[in-house]
Parts: sequence; C-alpha cells; structure tokens
Amino acid sequence: MMTTNENRDPYLTAAQEDRSAPRTRLTIPASLRPSGSKGYQTVVRDLSLSGFSATAINRLHKGTLVWLTLPGMESLQATVVWWDNGLVGCAFESLLSPIIHDNLLARWRGDGTYTG
Repeated sequence: MMTTNENRDPYLTAAQEDRSAPRTRLTIPASLRPSGSKGYQTVVRDLSLSGFSATAINRLHKGTLVWLTLPGMESLQATVVWWDNGLVGCAFESLLSPIIHDNLLARWRGDGTYTG
C-alpha cells in the first residue's frame, strides 16, 4: 500500500521540473482565500502548470492552504510555498491542465485585459 508521499511523488517531480522552466508573466484579476480566512481580490502575476504568484495583502505562511479563483473558473486549491513583501508563490494541489493553462495564456494579456 502506498503512503500519501508516494502517491504525490509524480506530482512533486513534475512540479519541480516545471519550476525550472520559465513561468509565463501575465496579469489576471482573481480572488485568493487562505484557509480559515475571508477571500480578497488579488492579481496573478505569473502562471505555470504547477503554480502561480500573486499579490497578497497579508503575510501568508509556507504550507497554508489557499483557494485561487480565476475569472470564469472554479476555485483551484494550492499551498503557499513562499511569501515576500506582498507577493505570494503557491503550488497547485493538482497540476493545471495544459489545455486550461494555454487557454488562460491566450485569453489574458500582460495588462490584465481579457482578450477572449
């Protein structure tokens, strides 16, 4: 029987490989809700298959569960990996579908303007 860590190994490997690839810089208005707190408006600054960075009005500690809601999408669960002076980096609980990722990149320009 596999433990939780063994089940996550393929994700962790893929996430680590993805972090070494360039992330796509963009600007998407969104909502971010830390576990046990009220959500607030944020701006996603970059996106990859494994995670994102966004503005964060309050310090978020490593390991905190958050839910990111992008326009027209259901909330995506993620875990805080780092926080630095108003910017938070998070890893998605499940890798983002390449189709959804590409759709988001095609729809949003760097200035936060929806193009779809």
